[in-house]
Amino acid sequence: MTSTETSLAGTLLERRYRVDGLLARGGMSAVYRGSDTRLDRPVAIKVMDPRFADDRSFVERFEREARLAAKLHHPNVVTVHDQGVDVAGDRSHVFLVMELVDGGTLRDLLDQRGKLDVPLALSVAEQMLAALSAAHQAGLVHRDVKPENVLIGATGHPPTGVVKVADFGLVRAVASAGTTSSSIILGTVSYLAPEQVTTGMAGERGDVYSAGIVLYELLTGQVPYTGDTAISVAYRHVNDDVPAPSTVEPGLPAVLDDLVLRATRRAPEARPADAAAFLQELRRVRAALGIAPAPIPVLPPKEVPAAPVAPAPPVDPEKTVPAFAPVATTDPIAGPRGTRAMVRPQAAPVPPPPPAPPREDLKTFVQRRPVVLWAVIATLVVALVGTGVWWFSVGEDAADSISIPPVAGLDQATAEKTLHDAGLSVTVTRQFSDTVAAGKAIGSDPQAGTSVQKSSSVTLVLSSGRPTVPDISPGTELAQAEAAVKAAGLTPRRDESIDTYSSTVPAGKVLVVDPKPGTQLTIGSPVRIGLSQGPPPSPVPSVVGLSRNEAFQRLREAGFEPYDAGTEFSENVPSGSVTRTTPAAGTTIDGHGDKRVGVFTSTAVQVPSVLGRPVQDAIQLLTDAGLQADVQGRTRNFSIVVGQDPEPGEQVERGKKVKLQVFP
Repeated sequence: MTSTETSLAGTLLERRYRVDGLLARGGMSAVYRGSDTRLDRPVAIKVMDPRFADDRSFVERFEREARLAAKLHHPNVVTVHDQGVDVAGDRSHVFLVMELVDGGTLRDLLDQRGKLDVPLALSVAEQMLAALSAAHQAGLVHRDVKPENVLIGATGHPPTGVVKVADFGLVRAVASAGTTSSSIILGTVSYLAPEQVTTGMAGERGDVYSAGIVLYELLTGQVPYTGDTAISVAYRHVNDDVPAPSTVEPGLPAVLDDLVLRATRRAPEARPADAAAFLQELRRVRAALGIAPAPIPVLPPKEVPAAPVAPAPPVDPEKTVPAFAPVATTDPIAGPRGTRAMVRPQAAPVPPPPPAPPREDLKTFVQRRPVVLWAVIATLVVALVGTGVWWFSVGEDAADSISIPPVAGLDQATAEKTLHDAGLSVTVTRQFSDTVAAGKAIGSDPQAGTSVQKSSSVTLVLSSGRPTVPDISPGTELAQAEAAVKAAGLTPRRDESIDTYSSTVPAGKVLVVDPKPGTQLTIGSPVRIGLSQGPPPSPVPSVVGLSRNEAFQRLREAGFEPYDAGTEFSENVPSGSVTRTTPAAGTTIDGHGDKRVGVFTSTAVQVPSVLGRPVQDAIQLLTDAGLQADVQGRTRNFSIVVGQDPEPGEQVERGKKVKLQVFP
């Protein structure tokens, strides 16, 4: 940042934000780990280079952009907490206070792995696009989408990686500073949309282009264009079509090629309208490929040693010759990764030559006017360079431009031949159509009649016919089923009225779709999705009167989990047999409810027969059964039992008295 950046450690900005260790540095700013002493929470503090602090237009724009960014509340956006200007003596520090994301950047992940596998690449891009979608819906354009501005932090327990996009509006604020002008391009050259290079226009479709380049890099491990100079890279963005990722990484699915190429069309109107549209297309592609979201790896946090860096000089467009002089990089990596200020190439008129001095005084003129002479020569060189840039970027294109021929209604072979014969290269994509038969051309992108340069790439759009309900197997996750329906050009509708029980499909999984798979519908037609409610309700079987072991076996066979609930007396159930269950027999238990059933057993005692037995034998038999003998009248040694109450075989409570009648 500056040679004084190390002195910021330990500084208290606006008597609230303590500056701690340096996390990252660049030509425009440095980011520190810090602490909000008022709320006692860790934060990240981005401190802008001091040269911006004295620029009123920058400070005003910085404050406006910070307020806009602070309105973004999304899990994939780095939250902006506060902004301010800290004045200490003759030095001012413009700063931004943000959510602290402990981890690394997407650049760190790419440096580690080179390229990402397809599931991880799509998952990272999905979260990045979700953040950009939230910004676009809020009317905020990023303008500098690149791996260095995509952070990867951790969330949850155990921690999982989460993608967070940072620096919304920062480039726009810098663009307002007095150090730049309308002839200066601000951005990161490897990810700049063509319109940002040629006109400075930066809208939602520009972010889409940059995100498409990032996705290209995730899939291949490299950016599509490299060069010895920034101007050569920017020139290719303006004049070349981004190649398909599979040309670098063979084996990538064609639908991924189409997705990247759609997002990186040179003509903005040919791209998805905004990040939300791009995100929807990405999700359709992932569903079509049957790829589930992949977990984002957690990156360890790091800090950058705070080494002194010489202050970057202000940009003077009048002295930047011929073009693309770097003034700022957001990271220490050399090359086209960092945010740059570049002179926009323009066609310059050739000035009239200066009056020639008298021939005899030419030597004197040269000796006395060397500064004027070299200024004239420099002006001529700039004019010639500008004219050359115009010819190669505009004039030559105009000379070789052709009109795209109509192909609607033709079969694929004829349509491709028609476009090839016109001198165009062709890529093929397919989309559903209610009116054009499958295999026939719907049209082209750009449309027929559009003027383009020879050898330009044209997308031939073929019809897939009317969409059909996809084959969704029972047991599929609801989110996957909905994505498959969307990818098929139809509209998923969750319908609880067709939910039902299933003994084979777990509760909460897809059980049925209506209409059934294979049914042909018009584009956008609804497809109802019903879920399984789990196994059907089961009534508790009756096990009253069975022995405990028999009852436990029957309950387990019915899918329940029996347990001993206790004992109780029942005059109708023999000892040790089941008296009742809880829940009671016949109670219906939901398929995914509590399957435990309590079993109560009887403590009843069956009265033994003691008739005709000697009194002493009868007393002993009743005692052994847990009962008491109640002998009526006097007994003799030879007395026998002639009557008893209760009768033999009756079920009574343990300890009950049995009356005995004896004779003589």
